[in-house]
Amino acid sequence: MSDLSPATRADDPLAGLSVVTGTKPRPEPLDPPMVPFAIAGIVAFAIASLVCWLADAPTAWLHTSLTGLVLGAPGLSTMIVHDRHRKRRRALSHPAFRVEESS
Repeated sequence: MSDLSPATRADDPLAGLSVVTGTKPRPEPLDPPMVPFAIAGIVAFAIASLVCWLADAPTAWLHTSLTGLVLGAPGLSTMIVHDRHRKRRRALSHPAFRVEESS
């Protein structure tokens, strides 16, 4: 049991971690396309704005939902650029992945 103690190996600070994780491979980080999330947020704020306007909600609620709707535009443009560079990042981390440039 003393071999399993992380305190027995002073030279390797992660020795105890290898006992817990073994030789499991490190999982790949998720890199999903982000544009659908940005569009979903814009649609959600548009619906919230419409509901606030139709339900005669407090003005602060309407202003908040309209602000979210307006701020969704630069967020969407940022996510479009992020997704455009996604193929390049993927090719760098996975050499078998082929990137075909489109004109």
